[in-house]
Amino acid sequence: VSPSIFFQPEIVYETDDRADRLTFEPFVRLDAHDDRRTHGDLREASWLHQDERWDLVIGISKVFWGVTESRHLVDIINQTDQVEDIDIEDKLGQPMIQFTLLRDWGSLGLFVLPGFRERTFPDDNARLRGPFPIDVDSPSFEANAKAAHVDYAIRWAHTFDEWDLGLAYFYGTSRQPRFLVRVQPGGQMVFVPRYDLVHQTSLDLQYTHEAWLWKVEAITRSGQGPTFFATVAGVEYTLFQIWESSADLGLLTEYQYDGRDTNPSIAPFTLNDNDLFLGTRLTLNDEQDTAFLAGTTIDIGSGTTLLFVEAERRLSDHWKLEIESRLFPNVPSRKFAAGFKNDGFITTRLNYFF
Repeated sequence: VSPSIFFQPEIVYETDDRADRLTFEPFVRLDAHDDRRTHGDLREASWLHQDERWDLVIGISKVFWGVTESRHLVDIINQTDQVEDIDIEDKLGQPMIQFTLLRDWGSLGLFVLPGFRERTFPDDNARLRGPFPIDVDSPSFEANAKAAHVDYAIRWAHTFDEWDLGLAYFYGTSRQPRFLVRVQPGGQMVFVPRYDLVHQTSLDLQYTHEAWLWKVEAITRSGQGPTFFATVAGVEYTLFQIWESSADLGLLTEYQYDGRDTNPSIAPFTLNDNDLFLGTRLTLNDEQDTAFLAGTTIDIGSGTTLLFVEAERRLSDHWKLEIESRLFPNVPSRKFAAGFKNDGFITTRLNYFF
């Protein structure tokens, strides 16, 4: 049993005409066993100005790109807060200037990203750690300015008929490090994170037709070994009001491909190189907003199998219960992720809102 407590208030001030909004969202977690998981961050501290034909964001903020369920390939603006969860969903706040043009032909977002955030990793003796300790105190950077390097991105998005399309380009320090192996004076092997400069071009596309959602995300990236292509593509079908109730049941399947070099010292490590995802989503549509999500990812080549279950229910106006489980029933010992195979867990999270 590993208890922890977190505090994440969100303070928002909005002018009467709603043209300007100030957002302040700090985050602090205290963990009983993982010293690195005891940490704090500014998730957001930003000013937003909205006009009829453009928006401007200045400060620390979060931006999400993507449409698929099992993997968010195109989401690259914010760094992952990996001590929070292994699902790569939690993000650190990113300093940015974001200017967005709003036109009939779509929205065009321009991003200037000063200040790089290093990825967080579990402690050397914590669960869900890698095969070797990670030396987070001695990261290596390709950019001469190191963490002070300024990154840039541009994204065009448009909705027409039943299609949602996004095209983006990013140049800057990769949010995914590769790992250099170093031997410490005592003879211990450690991983040193190496943050390269990368060019990434991406596409995210969703087609909605009646109960069907067809989704695809795709990227090409250069700067970490040979230029590689990666994609996630799949479909979600929803059965509405099942068994004559108000509940909806969604059925999901996605295929994941990644062509990067499999040597973690050449390109960042990934589990999702040739995998099949199968999942289901149950939404009760009740007053308590009860919802369930479950799925499995199976590596077609090695048979590595990962399972997850997520459930949430509002208990009252102030309390919400969340349960999450991640299991690793089949991870071959020769695989890079073998250190996870005995680290299956169940998390019960009780949230109080005020």
